[in-house]
This record gives sequence, structure tokens and C-alpha cells, in this order.
Amino acid sequence: MADKTLTDYERRRIDNIRRNGEMMASLMLHQKASSLLYSRRSPSPKPQSKKPKLSSSPVAIRRSLRTQGLPPSSSTPPSDDSPSSPSSSDQPPSTPPWKQGPLRISDALVGDSPLSDRDLMDVIKSGSVASEVDDLGFDPMVEMCLKPENVARVLPERILSVRFLPFGDQVVVTVGDKAGNVGFWDVGKGRDGVYVYKPHASPVSGISVHPFAATKIFTSSYDGFIRLMDVEEETFNMIYASDFEIFSISQVPNDHNSLYCGEGTGILKAWDERAGKVSGSWELHEDRINTIDFNPQNTNSIATSSTDRTACIWDVRSINKDSPESLKKVQHLRAVHSAFFSPSGSCLATTSIDDKVIILSGSDFDDLSMILHNNQTGRWLSSFRAIWGWDDSFLFIGNMRRAVDVISTSNKTTISLESEHMTSIPCRFSAHPCLKGTMACATAGGKVNIWTKISR
Repeated sequence: MADKTLTDYERRRIDNIRRNGEMMASLMLHQKASSLLYSRRSPSPKPQSKKPKLSSSPVAIRRSLRTQGLPPSSSTPPSDDSPSSPSSSDQPPSTPPWKQGPLRISDALVGDSPLSDRDLMDVIKSGSVASEVDDLGFDPMVEMCLKPENVARVLPERILSVRFLPFGDQVVVTVGDKAGNVGFWDVGKGRDGVYVYKPHASPVSGISVHPFAATKIFTSSYDGFIRLMDVEEETFNMIYASDFEIFSISQVPNDHNSLYCGEGTGILKAWDERAGKVSGSWELHEDRINTIDFNPQNTNSIATSSTDRTACIWDVRSINKDSPESLKKVQHLRAVHSAFFSPSGSCLATTSIDDKVIILSGSDFDDLSMILHNNQTGRWLSSFRAIWGWDDSFLFIGNMRRAVDVISTSNKTTISLESEHMTSIPCRFSAHPCLKGTMACATAGGKVNIWTKISR
């Protein structure tokens, strides 16, 4: 009766199963499989000795990235000053291995033979340091030009920092890019005067030249290190190491022992070079400190700008460690990328990505004026930072149309300096401390343009 309830498909399936079973039995496949499985079984393990064996593998000891000589892992949110090109961090084979501790200048030299930078070393050692700017008056809105011989590609990547060496008889500029390179350009030698070193593993966030000796150049980096390039000793000495990124650096004018840096999330630290230790640490901001600047007329007064949308003025003698209070705070709508005192120390200019440049003036910096400016540089350019020229009359800042904007602080007007030789957007600027009318502007493509005063 049961067979009558089966469908034709089920009866064919049962017949197939029966025929397959008869075929496997005739070939003795089940016996062979059992024999093979039994032969692969391993013998029963011997009972272990009650005495434990000592492991021959080394014990792993946890160490911080800094003590291992490695750059810290970034925990900072992306910004337009952070590396953004996916291939930009790849190091060329000729790059010297990065390491903690002293690094010989010859080992850090990129691309050339170890002795190919002798001319640069001699120029820096013999350079005459000038203390004052010449007093020849001129109008930068109409009396500056860019000559073709004053344009050179100094570094392979986007430049974040630029500084002139304080020589009164020649023009030498140093720049740092997002790949950790530090470049020098002896402008008088044209493109043959370019030299590149690799002292850092991450973006060079700041450059500071010793106020009394141009042979000592400090560089800070996102790798958490501050190095001192000592041309006399021909080394890149590692003078300070942190487990956090260093975003800014500044040296107290007329004090060769005090160095300040913006570290991690809003921390300002003072480093005593003579004692070789941190002499002060304050949590001033809720986010990274982008710039640190001392008032040239009152070195107890310091200005900081931060990604937390504020710029502040502090008195370094009375900053409360637990609850620091600023003397003055400027509130922007978005990240503030710079806050710089004017040469006289009576004004402060702040630049924010909210498309504003604010100027504070007056006895207590209570007078505020605002200038609208397009600061939307995006991720592929270094953020704009308005800097002062050689007096309190003018500010210089980049222009997205491949020009230099000169802002008059008296009437708040803006004039754009344009040149056919400027083929990329200028982002970071430096005014020569000794030669009035000589201005360096650096680009995202690693180029440096030197604008100069028109000869009369």
C-alpha cells in the first residue's frame, strides 16, 4: 500500500540510492575509507611532565612608540593641513632611514652625495646676521614684483612652513613639507642652490631660527619630535620627543633657551633647552594649537590660534595650570589657523577658515575690525595665514586666483599682486627679517616664490 502512495520521482530516487549502494559495496569503498582514516590517526600523546618547560621565546614588553623610535599614530581629525594625498607618504628609496636620536646632516641629505651641500653649509656658517630691517619706505601694493629667476621648486610635497634665515647680505630661505622634508634655497644661486634633507617622518609643522645664531634651526613635526639642525656640528639633534603630534613651534625673542610648542589636543609646552626639560605645560585650548606667536615688544605676551575656533592672548607669567584664563579671546565661526602680532606689538591679526581676517588693536586689543577674505583652500592646499609685513601697515595672504593679496590695515582695502611666473596658489608666507620688500610665499606643489621690491 505504501508503494502506491509514492510518486514516480520518489520511486526513481529510491532505485538510484539502492543501485549506488550496491556499486559501492562491490568496490569496497567503505572499507578502504575506514582503513585510510585509521592509518592517519596519530598515536596517543604521552602524559606531560608535571614540571613545566621554560619558553624559549622572548617575553614581549610593551613600549611606547616614542621609545621605539617610531612616529605616533595620529588621533587628530583630518584637517586641510594634514596629509591627504594617498601616495604622498611613500618614501623614495634614496631617503635615509629615519631614526630617533642624533642624525648626521650628511645622512639626512636627499638625492645627492654626502658632500654636495658643502656650499650651503659654508653660506650658513659665514652668513652675517642682521638685527634690524632697513628703514627705506615703500608701498608693497605697487612696488613689488616677481622675477622668473626667483621661482624654484624646493620640495617635492606641499609646503607647510617657510622661514628666511636672518642674513642681511644674502637671501636664504628654508621650508618644510608634509612628507617630513626640510629644504633650503640659496636664492642667489638660482635653482642650483636648492638642498633637501629628510630629518622627520611626518609633516614639518614649524621652523624656528635661533635668534642669535642662524646655524641653529629648530623644526617640529607631526611625528612628535623637535629637532635642532646644528650646522656647526653638522647634526640634526633630537631635543624633544612626545607621544603626540606637534603642530606649532615658536621661540621667545632674545632668549635662546626657551622654546614653546603646541602639542596634542590644545597643550602648550615650554622647553628649557639649557636644562633639557619641560619647564611648563598648560592646556589652553580644546583642540590643536595651530600657531604660537610672541609679542615682539612684550615677550611675556603670547598669542595662540586653535582649531577650536578661538584665538587667545595670554600672559605667560600668570597662566593658571588648572584653569587658565586668557587676557583676550577672539571667537570665530570655524577653525582659526593663525594669530600673529604686528611688528610694533600693538595689533593682532587672526585668520580663520570662516572667510574672515580680524585685526585687534588699541591699548588692550579692544578695537576689532573684520575683513572678508576667501580662505576656502580645501584639503589639497595649506590653509591661508595672514602675516604682517615690515610694519603695521600691511598684511599678506594667499589668493585662490594664484595671486598675493596685500591688505591695507588703515583703510581695509585689498590689492592683488599677480605675475605670469606664479603658476600655483601661494599659501604660506614669510617676510624677510632684514631685507624690507623681500617676501617668500610657498605653494602646495613645493614651489617657493620670492617677491622683491622694484628697483628704482
